Amino acid sequence: MRKFLIDTDTASDDAVAMCMAFRHPDVEVVACTVVAGNVPLPQAVQNALYTVELCGVDVPVYVGADRPMLRDLITAQEVHGEDGMGDIGLPLSGRTASDGWAPQVIIDTIRSNPGEITLVAIGPLTNVAIALLMAPDIAGLVERVVIMGGTGEHGPGNISPTAEFNFWVDPEAVRVILRSGMPLEFVGWDISIASAVVTTARQDQLRALGELGNFAIDIQATLQSYAWEETRLEGPDFPDPIAMAHAINPSPATVEHLGVDIAVGPDPMRGTLIVDHYGFSQLPKNVHVVTHYPEDAFFTMLYELLG
Repeated sequence: MRKFLIDTDTASDDAVAMCMAFRHPDVEVVACTVVAGNVPLPQAVQNALYTVELCGVDVPVYVGADRPMLRDLITAQEVHGEDGMGDIGLPLSGRTASDGWAPQVIIDTIRSNPGEITLVAIGPLTNVAIALLMAPDIAGLVERVVIMGGTGEHGPGNISPTAEFNFWVDPEAVRVILRSGMPLEFVGWDISIASAVVTTARQDQLRALGELGNFAIDIQATLQSYAWEETRLEGPDFPDPIAMAHAINPSPATVEHLGVDIAVGPDPMRGTLIVDHYGFSQLPKNVHVVTHYPEDAFFTMLYELLG
C-alpha cells in the first residue's frame, strides 16, 4: 500500500479527489490536513469530515491554518457555494476533527514514514510551508509531493489573467516550497481545462455509477453555473481530481523538469507561476511540471474509482 497524506481546502472538486484516493485499492490515506482556501477553515474541516464519512473510511482529519501566511484570506465561495459543496443542503456540521495541528501532523507523518509518504496538496500551501519552516528536514524525507496549483504550460489563470487560485491565495507559501528542495510535481489548472472538463455526457456517465458518482456531480451545482458563465467551459472542470489521478498513476503524464518561481508582488502579477521553459533566467530545475495528462486516462480512472 502506498501512503498518501492529503492537504486540502475541501470544496467540491477536493471532495471528488479525496474519494478517488479513499477508493483506490493500492492507496492508504494516512491523514487529511485541512487549510483555509476555497471556504473558511471550519467549513473546509466539516466538508472533509463529511467526505470521509460518506466513503466509509477511517481517516483522521486535522485542523490547520485559518489564513495565508502574510495575507488576509479570500475564499472562492462564489465558485463552490457558501458551503463549498454546491449549497445543495448537505449536513455539513457537527462533526469533530482529530486532535492535532495540521503542520505538526505533516511533520510527524513524514518523519515517521521516511521515503514513504506521497503528499498530495490540493489547496493553498500554507500548512505545508509552515511545516517546512518548522522542520526543513522533511523536504528530504518525503517520497513525492504532488501539488494542484499554478498554470505551468498554457495559462490562463482562474482568479486573475495569469494566476491560479491556490497559488494566488498564498504565494509566499508557494515560494517557501519552491526553495525547499522537496521533490515537487505540479499539476496546473491548465491541465484541468484541457483534460478534466465534465461535459453533460460525462456527468451522465458519472451519475450512472451510483452514490459516489451522483455525489461528485451534485456538489458541483455552483461550479457548473460558474463554468458556463465565467470560464466558458462545457461543464465544471476537476483540477484536484486530475492532480490526484497523477498522484495515483503518473505514467500517462507528459512531464518537464523545469526551473520555477512565483510572483509574490501586488496584482496583477500576484501568484503568477514563472516557468522557465527555455532557460532564460537560469532558474535551478526544481519542479516536475505536468504539461499534459490524457483525458481518457483521467476519466477512465475516475469512473473506475467512483463506480
